[in-house]
Amino acid sequence: MLIGLNRPDKLNAMNLEAISAFAAAYETLEHDSELRVGVVFAHGDHFSAGLDLAEVGPAVAQQGPGALAGDGTIDPYGLWSARVTKPIVMAVHGIAFTLSIELALAADIVVAAENVRFRQLEIGRGIMPFGGATLRATEQLGWGNAMRFLLTGEEFGAQEALRIGLVQEVVPNGTDTERAIEIAELIAKQAPLGVQATLANARVARADGEAAAIEHLRQTLPGILTSKDAAEGIQSFIERREGNFTGE
Repeated sequence: MLIGLNRPDKLNAMNLEAISAFAAAYETLEHDSELRVGVVFAHGDHFSAGLDLAEVGPAVAQQGPGALAGDGTIDPYGLWSARVTKPIVMAVHGIAFTLSIELALAADIVVAAENVRFRQLEIGRGIMPFGGATLRATEQLGWGNAMRFLLTGEEFGAQEALRIGLVQEVVPNGTDTERAIEIAELIAKQAPLGVQATLANARVARADGEAAAIEHLRQTLPGILTSKDAAEGIQSFIERREGNFTGE
């Protein structure tokens, strides 16, 4: 599923309508069994300048940061309601400020164009990040790397993002979405139950530790091993061909 930010005349700044539509797209990805992977990208020359604070600020002040989650049961940031259980591959280019970084931290694989410009600038606006950067950056990127961009508000580019692990691949300008789709298609060819179980087990390990992940694995593995996809995987190995997986 392609999920594209589309307010290029506003540098894809997210207003309330865009937030609602974005969350609804994640809801569709979660519940449509024909969809296996989501690709988040942006139309125009920039990924996103962040929130349209003139419109969103009052809503957040009134409703709290959960206003970023929209009205559904799936939160793109994975903070205020359930996190999508299917992989998210994200493509970023141009300006990718504030919530762009937080969406990258919530994604599973991030591809960046060479011209990407990251910046977590909330502290320069008298506020603080509230889409997950303070929760995830220290763990995923290392304390010093996180504090460097969280506390200074400095801009950094693709190579620094690659060095600290915010992105997994840097590609020529204009090819980030194409490359993200290629990666998503590779994931979509795999067995859906195995993909989702692998993602879920890794998330349990990160959030709750090794013991919880071992117990999750103990409970999850029998169903995977007895699935139709597992049987197809064995048959495709015997026949030396790619598997044709249905998610059953």
